[in-house]
Amino acid sequence: MAAPRFHTLEIAAVRTETPDAVAISFAIPEESRETFAFLPGQYLTLRADINGEDMRRSYSICSALGETDRRTVGVKRIEDGRFSSFAQTLKVGDRIEVMPPQGRFTAEIGGQHDYLLLAAGSGITPCLSIAKSVLAGEPDSTVTLLYANRNSASVMFRDDLNDLKDRYTTRFTLLHVMDEETQDVEIMNGRLDAEKLESLAELGVIDPKSADAIYICGPEPMIRAASTALATLGVDEDRIKFELFTPAPGAKPAPAKANGAPVNGTVNGATHGASVEIILDGARRTIRVDAGQDTVLSAATRAGLDLPYSCAGGMCCTCRCRIVEGAASMDENFSLEPWEIEAGFTLSCQARPQTDKLVLDFDAQ
Repeated sequence: MAAPRFHTLEIAAVRTETPDAVAISFAIPEESRETFAFLPGQYLTLRADINGEDMRRSYSICSALGETDRRTVGVKRIEDGRFSSFAQTLKVGDRIEVMPPQGRFTAEIGGQHDYLLLAAGSGITPCLSIAKSVLAGEPDSTVTLLYANRNSASVMFRDDLNDLKDRYTTRFTLLHVMDEETQDVEIMNGRLDAEKLESLAELGVIDPKSADAIYICGPEPMIRAASTALATLGVDEDRIKFELFTPAPGAKPAPAKANGAPVNGTVNGATHGASVEIILDGARRTIRVDAGQDTVLSAATRAGLDLPYSCAGGMCCTCRCRIVEGAASMDENFSLEPWEIEAGFTLSCQARPQTDKLVLDFDAQ
């Protein structure tokens, strides 16, 4: 299977969600609908030239499965965020490069499920897609959404959520948690942390143990705290789903090995320039990579080779490739599963050659 490539899409709609967040809808031409087919919870990678710099950012899809002609993402401006600030200026008719949907934070659609969704801030975006798709596609399923924000003004997709609540009165439960605004129900005030989850479960407001799966999306500290609390409440680890795009300072990457070379391991004989052969879209190209100075991705970019990538931080897996020959270490790994490491996969944005020759296959799945 070929590596993902960018496609130029036209913006069909822009809607203000909060003072610092917008929903951007891309028109999907009929001939591209198969390419942009998605699973609820996946994301799009956007690419733009901002003041002469090629920048890419990933944003989760908010659309339901039935929306075939558009893909909508929610973008919240972050402090000093060049791309998120740029996104606030986009308007209908603008064209931007978009990579087809990717991501593993996905919900199964079909059958009967009881899903619990935990979201904070802009983490609502994939949860909204999951909720819409499950409620529309599974008439016997239920969804409970616990959504944390500072105050009412910061709630993204309020209209969409209220519409779901009105349409699926017996199958969709929406609970708001506010930490800067007092609500009538005391338990719903404060932060969505481990103590809050344990209290809500004890009071019977939520029932994590009965959920078929629990999806968590928000800041890394909230994800870690929620995961720990759910484990304490007796929820099996394989039913807790989350995805990282921005790890918190000091966050620990997943320990892993790539073809026998340890993550964060010492660079061996390839320090002064390994020969790295790249297999991409069936073609082969060789570059030199000084492991003491560059990752494979940074060296390839400087050599003019356009490898697939998005976050460049070891989190999204867009740059995933398979080691065919040689060995490589990774600086960090927040996304590859242990089985992928054992199968020889690595992340080019974090990979540094450990041998004088390294062959990486970006077409491998």
